[in-house]
Amino acid sequence: MSIHLQREMGKLKSRLLSLCAVVEDQVQMAIEAFLQRNEALALEVEERDNEVDQREVEVEEECLKMLALYQPVAADLRLIVAVLKINNDLERIGDLAVNIARKALAVAAEPPIEVFFDIAGMWEKVQAMLRDSLDALVNMNTQLAEDVYTRDDEVDRIKHEMRLRIEETARRQPELLNRLLRFLAVSRNLERIADYSVSIAQDVIYMVNGTIVRHGQLD
Repeated sequence: MSIHLQREMGKLKSRLLSLCAVVEDQVQMAIEAFLQRNEALALEVEERDNEVDQREVEVEEECLKMLALYQPVAADLRLIVAVLKINNDLERIGDLAVNIARKALAVAAEPPIEVFFDIAGMWEKVQAMLRDSLDALVNMNTQLAEDVYTRDDEVDRIKHEMRLRIEETARRQPELLNRLLRFLAVSRNLERIADYSVSIAQDVIYMVNGTIVRHGQLD
């Protein structure tokens, strides 16, 4: 690797990790806004979305510039390709945080209702997956990345059970349907964040050893 490419790689990693921190913070604020019915926090998530979008564009432009200028091969090329994919996944996670924040705004404007499904518990598992996928990225830790990959089924199971409970509650209390659908939407957004966390973990594995991990297969 040339000195110039090495320096640019360092800058690229720093940009990506900075975006990781912003996105993780966005999701945390969004779910807190929903659980606490905090309108101000939800609005802050929406306002900060432009920052996520701008950072995503900057990382993509940097990747494309490096591809054009240095024509990297082997591990260097893998790293840039993986960064492009992870960068896109992070931006989409940011969008999901905004979706949750908007549901938080709607919930905050309505009287509270008693619910029998654990959004907070689901978030705890998804948060751990997201955090560990990002830690795997920071440390190039394929073992941790594989561990993230194995936890996705549990989140899917929780979302399925939550949907069944929401449907049951809606049958008993149809007047709550619209508000219950907001909880269902948040659970779906959390499931998608878990899916993107798995995608990031898969790209870490690809980045480190060149193995493509998809469709439920782990080597």
